[in-house]
Amino acid sequence: MDTKALRQKILDLAIRGKLVPQDPSDEPASVLLEKIREEKARMVKDGKLKKKDIKNDSIIYVGEDNLHYEKFQDGTVKCIENEIPFELPEGWAWSRLHPLTIKIGAGSTPAGGAAVYSNSGIKFIRSQNVYDNGLVLNDVAYISEEINQKKSGSIVKPQDILLNITGGSIGRCALVPDDFDIANVNQHVLIIRLVEVSLRQYIHSVIISPYIQEQILSKQVGSGRGGLSAETTSSFLIPIPPIQEQYAIQDKLQQCISCVSEIAIEKTNIINLVSKAKDKILDLAIRGQLVPQDPNDEPASVLLDHIRAEKDELVKQGKIKRDKKESIIFKGEDNSYYLQSGELIESLRDWGFEELPDTWSICCLGELCDYGNCINVDTSNIDDSAWMLDLEDIEKDTGIVLQKIRKAERNAASTKHLFHKGQVLYSKLRPYLNKVVLADEDGYCTSEILPLEFERNILPQYARYYLMSPAFLGYANKCSYGVKMPRLGTADGKKAVMSIPPLNEQVRIVATIEQSFAQLNSIVNNLS
Repeated sequence: MDTKALRQKILDLAIRGKLVPQDPSDEPASVLLEKIREEKARMVKDGKLKKKDIKNDSIIYVGEDNLHYEKFQDGTVKCIENEIPFELPEGWAWSRLHPLTIKIGAGSTPAGGAAVYSNSGIKFIRSQNVYDNGLVLNDVAYISEEINQKKSGSIVKPQDILLNITGGSIGRCALVPDDFDIANVNQHVLIIRLVEVSLRQYIHSVIISPYIQEQILSKQVGSGRGGLSAETTSSFLIPIPPIQEQYAIQDKLQQCISCVSEIAIEKTNIINLVSKAKDKILDLAIRGQLVPQDPNDEPASVLLDHIRAEKDELVKQGKIKRDKKESIIFKGEDNSYYLQSGELIESLRDWGFEELPDTWSICCLGELCDYGNCINVDTSNIDDSAWMLDLEDIEKDTGIVLQKIRKAERNAASTKHLFHKGQVLYSKLRPYLNKVVLADEDGYCTSEILPLEFERNILPQYARYYLMSPAFLGYANKCSYGVKMPRLGTADGKKAVMSIPPLNEQVRIVATIEQSFAQLNSIVNNLS
């Protein structure tokens, strides 16, 4: 179930008069709008508003020809039938947002920018503090009383509505609580102050509905942080129900949204459980606890002996050089595994491989593949039809390739790594994203991805699942260097400890993982 779409559908039904039944005895919305106009006129007379504050107010009505007209302050009338987005129930009325308000305006950043923020004083609300379900103030900035007075035109008051009008959070809208302290806003947040505060919950629902949100996105001006002007926002057409129906709508909305929220929470819990189940499956798999052992399987030690003998022969023939920094794993007198790199000896207890089945073995990742040795290719020498894999193409935690982009479609100038079908492609950058792919065709990848060749030694599918396991992921995160863009270094990658099952058991493990993951993915897919 798509709970976000369900929320939007409920809001859409609400503002079209389809969420609760109409009561013909309710006072029509036109009476409410007339009271608002009278109140604004009284505020002008009392000096609380200026005449310029109401010069853009208008009245929308249905003429004798059953068409919608808008009457302006100067007495002119315009047919706006082509602007009316949908039909309203009997007793409802249309109004621009501006006639409903005392104020619509954004703030500004104080001179000096963030340098003038402090840890106390007047709250200074920015777009990151404004959310549909309320204000989030755990990282709110503060300004001095002096600066606040200089920015008196953008002071936030209790019962205001705040709307983000720029950037990626454009359209997010929050109600300011009744007991809120006075605050101020920057230029990315619009203050909407209503004449009739009892309207504010309903108006908030209209603003976050698909009807207004689509207009916000379509009418923003500029690129980057380009956004929505106060003038454009003021002109939005708002469907107004009778006041009693507004209360009924809000009660029903609260009930429906609460149910949807509970569904969303349960959905998230299930997705988290599925993720944990996958981690557990992989952990069991690399410890020999996922499938039963077959005593007839050739032990993994034979496979490793073959790999080492083949490597010794290549060294003897001079085809490769022995790595003087090569790490060696041995079992100590305490029956625990240790890793020796030169004179450095490290315990491998953290890997938890002491209880592996008798037919299993462990070795360093560098023994099984040429970790870190890649073939570099200049982009100019790559054919336009070749697959060009980048990190953004890979889904985190699943290794699913989200899109296959060819060289002709991708603007790339840096050197790439050549890979071929069957290789495991491991992302050394930000290993916590767990992006590991089994290549299903030849191609080229960013230098942040390492093509690893396992096919001659162990099943590439098993190697891929090992690289995605919690054990390897924890090791990679622990060994990574760099704060903003952490990477797993080549030396540490080679030293990673890999548990090796007999070849036939690798086949059974991979089949069981894929079957289990398919069932778990089916559960998640059915939630949508």
